[in-house]
Amino acid sequence: MPRVYLSPPHLSGRELDYLRDAVESNWVAPLGPHVDAFEAELAELTGVPHALALSSGTAALHLALVVLGVGAGDEVACSTLTFSASANPIRYVGATPVFVDASAETWTIDPELLARALAERPGIKAVVAVDLYGQCCDYDAIRGACAERGVALVQDAAESLGATYGGEPAGAQGDVAVFSFNGNKVITTSGGGLLLSRTGEWVEHARKLSTQAREPAPHYEHTELGFNYRLSNLLAAVGRAQLAVLAERVEARRRVNARYRELLAGVPGISFMPEAAYGRGNCWLTCVLVDPDEAGTDRERIRLALEAEDVESRPLWKPMHLQPVYRDAPVFGGETAARLFDHGLCLPSGSALTEDDQRRVVETLLATRA
Repeated sequence: MPRVYLSPPHLSGRELDYLRDAVESNWVAPLGPHVDAFEAELAELTGVPHALALSSGTAALHLALVVLGVGAGDEVACSTLTFSASANPIRYVGATPVFVDASAETWTIDPELLARALAERPGIKAVVAVDLYGQCCDYDAIRGACAERGVALVQDAAESLGATYGGEPAGAQGDVAVFSFNGNKVITTSGGGLLLSRTGEWVEHARKLSTQAREPAPHYEHTELGFNYRLSNLLAAVGRAQLAVLAERVEARRRVNARYRELLAGVPGISFMPEAAYGRGNCWLTCVLVDPDEAGTDRERIRLALEAEDVESRPLWKPMHLQPVYRDAPVFGGETAARLFDHGLCLPSGSALTEDDQRRVVETLLATRA
């Protein structure tokens, strides 16, 4: 049987049409009409007027911190339960990450602990709130805490494109937001990202920085440090074909999530990531917690059994405060994220996952129970 991947790309069938247009028009170098159109379409989708297509979500987050003026000597509060790309740009700009634990109710950053961190550490200049596995953070509470301290809010929406918060599209909640179009996301440009903001000056500054900060002169003139971070016209063409089926892909992943819940209903010791009442997730990945005492199995036994059947699964993100590279970083809480990592597993969740393959996953999981 073919390997079942965690979250593989799912093509729309129109990628070649858009790519053919780019090639036939000779717009194969970075930038071009597909980049412009991709930015405009994402701005319209999110309701955020200023968008900048970039080479990765990491690049977008890096530029977000730069244009917000975060630098050496500053601190940035960040979700600890996340991928390292959420935290690494904080170090890129010379700032110090301050990690904040997850809420047991949503698995996203805990607003009460964040408020405590902001109160106790006046050096915090920005907050990176990470939407986790397709679910938005509790932004009403987070925005209130940030506003009280005059701190900028960066929404790391790398995993939440197509989700909603209070009826609004994900990406519309922060002062600045970033998306990722990596190959394992709900839609992909192979590799790519986006920076969004309602503040046009920030996005235009990031636009300049993303193309080596070239000044408007006939020769190459630079007054500040720039980066090579722009998305190519070819990859934007792929992104446009993918974006056209975003709603379908989200609904497919939500069906996958619902089927897992049905197939595993009533199984002792198996529970799912909660869906917060304030929004609707895109179910990028379906995640379960395994209680060894009740389930008669554990996360790692299941993962290894799935791998033996050529099925890819993955533990939840290892919290940043437990990563060796961040061993000296301050942390508020941490126990919830550590517990989720110890017992959490991401199951195959691709939008093209068949019902037969999904049953194969569940049967393998159940066979590990003592």
